[in-house]
Order: sequence, then C-alpha cells, then structure tokens
Amino acid sequence: MTAPLTPPPPPHDDSAHQLWQAPPPAAQAMGPYEQDGPGMKTEVREAAVITVGMALGGLLFGLLWWWLAPHVPLVGDEAGRNWVVYFKDPEGEQAIGVDGTFTLLGLAFGVVSALVVFALRRRGGVPLVVALGLGGLLGSLLAWRLGVWLGPDSDVLAHAKAVGKGVTFSAPLKLGAKGALLAWPLGALLVHLGLTALFGPRDPELPAAPPR
Repeated sequence: MTAPLTPPPPPHDDSAHQLWQAPPPAAQAMGPYEQDGPGMKTEVREAAVITVGMALGGLLFGLLWWWLAPHVPLVGDEAGRNWVVYFKDPEGEQAIGVDGTFTLLGLAFGVVSALVVFALRRRGGVPLVVALGLGGLLGSLLAWRLGVWLGPDSDVLAHAKAVGKGVTFSAPLKLGAKGALLAWPLGALLVHLGLTALFGPRDPELPAAPPR
C-alpha cells in the first residue's frame, strides 16, 4: 500500500511583514544623524562659536574703519567770548565717505564670514543662520564703538580751543547712517544662502515603492 499523497502546505506569504521590517537601503547606509545633520546640540554649539568669532571680528573691522575712513575737516573760531566750530569744506563729501567706508567694509566682512562658515560646515540649519545674523550685528556694533573710541576727540569745542583759532582739525568719527550696521549680517546671510543653494548637499531621493 502506498501512503496517500497530500499536497504540501502553501508557503507563508510574509512579504508585507518584510516590507515593514526591512528598512530601505538608503536608510541603512545613513547613520542616525546624517539625514538631519549632526544633531541640535552640536548645531547650537557650532552656532555659539560662530557668533563669538564674528563678534570678535568686529575688532579688526573697527580698526580698518578708523584707518580707512576719510577725515572730516573742522575749523574753530572765537566770536567774542564764545567758540564756534564749522566745516572747513561745507560742500565736502567726507561725512558720506565715512558711512560708505563702513558699509563697504561690512559687506566685505559678510562675504568673507559666509565663505568661511560654508567651507567649514556645508549643511545649513536654523542655528547657523541665526549665528550669521547675530554675529554680524554684534561685530558691527563693536566695530562702530571701537572706531569712535579710536577716532578724534568727541568734545569738538575743547579740541578747537586746544589747536587754536583757525587751525584745521578732524571731526570725531561718526556713523551717520545707522542702517550701515546691517551691512555685515545681511551680506553674510545672502551670500551663505546663495552658496547653500548652489553647492550645498542635496537630500537623498527616497526609493520607489514596490508595485502591489
């Protein structure tokens, strides 16, 4: 007698289970932080370093502004017992040149800082953008105050009396257009945005879903 032939049981179809268990190859190749960057704590630490570095760069900014800004000539005169001070060249553009020098230096520092930050960390992020804006603004404020401090005496009447009647002397270094303080942070943000858009890393494409 022969044993009755029974068909073998059908194979268990666990394809749906495998789809849920096996991660896609792209996700396996990436580490736990490569998709979203190094992690928020690391980004915040890097942003703090960038902010401090850009703020300290304001020292060099202020020195260059004090050195390169044109001097505004003044002349003192004695009228009775009172001293008056007036511009030696009323139609001169030295005062505008002071603001222009500060603006151009701010834009140059913005370009350089954006290039350095992008070279060190190509992937952007909100903390990095905040660091560029805040660091540039702090650096500009420090440069402004340092340049004023290094410049000529702010007491114009005392300076005129010290040099004498009719003697030309330089006016205090003054930033007339306060909007120039935004040249550094805006320049840094725009340049970094452009570099990130052109040369920044691209997000990996997700694998196509398997056909049902």
